Amino acid sequence: MPVKKYIILSLVLVFMFSWTQLVYPASCYGTKMPQKNKFFIGLESDFLFNRYLENSQGKLRSKQQFLDVSYGVFDWLALDLKGGAGDIRQHPQSSDEVNYSYGFAGGYGFRLRFLDRKNWKMVFGFQHISVHPKRAFVAGVKNKAILDDWQTSLLVSYDFKRIVPYLGTRWSRVDYIHWVDDVRSRVMSDMTRDIGLIWGIDLPITEKIWLNIEGSAFDSDALACSIKYAF
Repeated sequence: MPVKKYIILSLVLVFMFSWTQLVYPASCYGTKMPQKNKFFIGLESDFLFNRYLENSQGKLRSKQQFLDVSYGVFDWLALDLKGGAGDIRQHPQSSDEVNYSYGFAGGYGFRLRFLDRKNWKMVFGFQHISVHPKRAFVAGVKNKAILDDWQTSLLVSYDFKRIVPYLGTRWSRVDYIHWVDDVRSRVMSDMTRDIGLIWGIDLPITEKIWLNIEGSAFDSDALACSIKYAF
């Protein structure tokens, strides 16, 4: 089997294993990928303004700050890692919002470039983040939470030289894992809103530095902004 096909098959199996183990991926990073044995490094801010939960369990909000690193395994395959901090705000329908202040957050993923012709690019991605904020006390009762956010995406971009806009779709899910004292529960995001629209743009500052702005709609209301450097 050719190396490229073997790697693609391996990544698909990793994705399927992650799904069965409920380990969830999420910013799509756009279509700009490092060349083989090259790195991108960046600072990223993610804002989840609204994500509805299933069974009328209310909605989630979150802010995350990350240091990103992307590595080009091949020109058509990149691995993405991130580490930083994030918070969670969960608003049940029947009670006040619960605020969990900043704690550790991290993520991983990969991107495969399917098309690279003239100014057009098409990229498939699999991304995951997990947010572990500090505990919160509500009426003297200890609350603990984890946000698991995962997605697969397909993006298409066109290079206008000065700017590179992209558009695409994704399938995403957010899980809210919640403890009240030692009683654990898991609430998934509303499954009727799993498919969303992704839009974004890369704005070059210098030959090696650029800004990335990305938003989503339909599955969630979210925005990600980052500045990145290629070396």
